[in-house]
Amino acid sequence: MNYWTFKKTLEQRTYNISEIKTVAKQLWNEYSSKKIWAFHAVMGNGKTTLIHALCEVLQVKDAVSSPTFAIINEYTSSVAGTIFHMDWYRMKDETEAIQAGCEDCIESGNYCFIEWPEKFPELLPEDTLHISLEAIDNKVRKLVIL
Repeated sequence: MNYWTFKKTLEQRTYNISEIKTVAKQLWNEYSSKKIWAFHAVMGNGKTTLIHALCEVLQVKDAVSSPTFAIINEYTSSVAGTIFHMDWYRMKDETEAIQAGCEDCIESGNYCFIEWPEKFPELLPEDTLHISLEAIDNKVRKLVIL
């Protein structure tokens, strides 16, 4: 069972991949009050791509990439300050996530964009913004905000 099954859907929309920067801008304008953003999707459905678009909107000058092996990437944004981009896919348990610094990032007060958050939902604060992505086809994604 998915973590977000019991959450109330706030919004649902579909978008073409070519519109991703516009979608990222809309998400930021609507939800920037949320510091922790959790991106749920199967492999290859666009988590990193959407985070990259968000970082473009936030004027991040650093190279944005999936932190699959680094676990945590830190970016500097002229709009949002420090952003932590985490990928929890490879971690085995909550202890490993804590030792890697994930909990410190979440509690830092900075923005956190987290891929594979369903691995350790107990680390996420209650007011986390949950974003679910699903591929409709090669160019269209369904986005659900929870």
